[in-house]
Amino acid sequence: MKKTFVLVVLFILPLVAYLFFASGVNNFGKLPVLTEEVLDVPGNKDGITFEGKITILGFLGKNVEIKKGNAFNLNQKIYKPFYEFYDFQMVMMMPFGTEDKVEELKRELGGLADIRNWKFVFTSDKQIREVFNSLKTNLVLDENLGTHYVFIIDKKKNLRGRTDDEEEAAKYGFNATSVAELNNKMEDDVKIILAEYRLALKKNNADRTN
Repeated sequence: MKKTFVLVVLFILPLVAYLFFASGVNNFGKLPVLTEEVLDVPGNKDGITFEGKITILGFLGKNVEIKKGNAFNLNQKIYKPFYEFYDFQMVMMMPFGTEDKVEELKRELGGLADIRNWKFVFTSDKQIREVFNSLKTNLVLDENLGTHYVFIIDKKKNLRGRTDDEEEAAKYGFNATSVAELNNKMEDDVKIILAEYRLALKKNNADRTN
């Protein structure tokens, strides 16, 4: 009886665990597409684009100082764990006139992390609204062209999110004021989309060698 129990613990349970997690990858390995072909970043001197990038998109608005807390939360909970992944970037759409405030924010963020993949795009109010509206969410920008929510955009410029969130039928964005939401939901979803692309890359490499 003891031998049987030991065999089950050593061999059967690990196999069951493997099959469980393997099936989990197959069933939950892709983050749903909620909106296709989001409007790309307007032309800018730095060549910033959504195309071919995994992007966290945000709108800090004209009152940058009010949204600083959001930026710090994102920096600690989302940016720092993932910024070294190839093609990962944080893009903030900023109204013209906020350049000095953004420089101050960048200095503060730079004291906490390597901010090379924090990107700030300065553009017109009209273009900010156009990009935001192209997300086709159930959210709105405030009167200063800002929102507490940030969005996951994939390499094909599609908005990714949740279709069966326990609190919302469809979850288009993540509230950056909530550390719990960033920790418990957004971080998991970023992991999923990064894993999705890593698996696709491995499959493509394997196909080329066969």
